[in-house]
Amino acid sequence: MDDATVAARRPAVTGPETPPDEDARFRAVVQSPLRAGLLRFLNARLGEAFDIDSLMSAFGRMRLDVDNCLGELVEVGLVQAVPGTPARYLAHRPERPGLAAQLDAFLERRAAISQEDQAPSVQRFREMIGRDEKMLVVFEWIRTAAKSDIAVLILGPTGSGKEVVARMIHELSRRGTERFQAVNCAALPDTLFESELFGYERGAFTGAHDRKPGRLELADRGTLFLDEIGDLSLIAQAKLLRALEERRFERLGGQKSVHVDFRLISATNRPLDQFVRDGRCREDLYYRINAFAIRLPSLRERPVDIPVLASRFLARYCAANGLPLDARTFSAEAMSQLQAYPWPGNIRELESTVARAALSAPGRIIRDSDIEFLHAHAAQDASAPARLATLREAERAHILRTLESTGWNKKEAARILEISRGTLYRKILEYGLEPVGKPGRFAHSG
Repeated sequence: MDDATVAARRPAVTGPETPPDEDARFRAVVQSPLRAGLLRFLNARLGEAFDIDSLMSAFGRMRLDVDNCLGELVEVGLVQAVPGTPARYLAHRPERPGLAAQLDAFLERRAAISQEDQAPSVQRFREMIGRDEKMLVVFEWIRTAAKSDIAVLILGPTGSGKEVVARMIHELSRRGTERFQAVNCAALPDTLFESELFGYERGAFTGAHDRKPGRLELADRGTLFLDEIGDLSLIAQAKLLRALEERRFERLGGQKSVHVDFRLISATNRPLDQFVRDGRCREDLYYRINAFAIRLPSLRERPVDIPVLASRFLARYCAANGLPLDARTFSAEAMSQLQAYPWPGNIRELESTVARAALSAPGRIIRDSDIEFLHAHAAQDASAPARLATLREAERAHILRTLESTGWNKKEAARILEISRGTLYRKILEYGLEPVGKPGRFAHSG
């Protein structure tokens, strides 16, 4: 039973200074978990004012929700709005003794710790939230997905936090107390996929001295997370699909079926819908894993968050190394350099870049010369003035981009470009275009 419910069932603290309708209004206000949380948060930091962006980040809630709840707290007289741009809010002690007594009684009661507040991955995800509401929308999708056992597909570029999201969904779900099994599909060749996923019996192959349970078996009653599922071969996809459909499998070298009950979460940075059209991903598997999709934005899509996240990671670096939280700070030039960089590695690259800069800085101020990017060429390209492409360069880039988006299906690429296949072949030869990787890897006879 949470503190709001307890408050609703206790006898009202009424008196000449607290009319019954006012008492009921107070109890109604604190019944909302967000209003109650905001009230406790602000009263724990008396005299300190916070803007809506800070409170959105702290509570992981949308602007409209935070704004509405603050408005009700201000109307009741429990919070004070400080005029300005942006407006800020701080705790306010009611002048009426009865209402003040109600507030004191509420604050003295121990706050119920929600499942969300207990989840380590939630705290990690909140570090990835800045001022852009795109990540708060993702947070709402995560909360929705956690309410059921629906299969979730997490889409996003490398380093955007896909495994953090997968762990959040698991920890907030009814399976949160059970095991979370993560499998990196990109690191599993076909020869190891079956033994890793399904396990094996003793004597199944040379070196199999004992029975070994697979990840599916270990995920029973819990969650199976398949990272980079777009890298699975068609053979591995067929074996996985059978296990997903039947919820049973046989260990390698075994004959007895093992029944499992698990929740499936997958993640990829690949265009699976295009892979389905190209025949590189089974359509039936795609629909099986993509019942509910969550797309994570890249850091380039929310540049306003870069200063917020960089400062947050810097404070965490200082805390982890036993330093005061303000032992390191960015110069204006250094912050401008961070904002100009395109961040191909996203959140993960930003965090490691901040840690390296904090370590290499000789003093308290981190200068732009202390920042070393993993992709130096990207930093140079970002800082250099943009040069307009020639018509030939633009045509070459557009044709190559179209070919890559279709997996080098020339018939489909010609249709999109609205040219004949003969013209497309001539352009490929003229510009010396080749697929990435081995020649012919993505080529199609069409």
